[in-house]
Amino acid sequence: MKEVVWDFSARKIVRSFPVEVKKELGALLLALQRGVLLGMPQSRKVLALHPSAFELRIKDEHGIHRVFYVFFDSDKILVPHAFTKKTQRTPKKEIDTAKQRLRRMIHEHQSTRQKTGKRP
Repeated sequence: MKEVVWDFSARKIVRSFPVEVKKELGALLLALQRGVLLGMPQSRKVLALHPSAFELRIKDEHGIHRVFYVFFDSDKILVPHAFTKKTQRTPKKEIDTAKQRLRRMIHEHQSTRQKTGKRP
């Protein structure tokens, strides 16, 4: 089963989502951990972020909730960013935030791997 690795800020944002949204998100992440490949409408590729990046898409009366995730190595799912959007287009600011966090997460993972001598 794949490990989900959260950015601290992304986890904090998800914790603020409504309960029903968190339940649906948990079920979707569990499916991803078990190797299920999700498609529309639950998940969509986000090439602007990374070649292996996707967004989970959950809609409710409060808005459209998005959680970016990236398949990394063969056993990890990185979650760099989450937000609630109010418009049709994903704001550039949200993509930029996700890119910055993802770069940091990848760098931290690679640094840890080099220190421990572990390979993916």
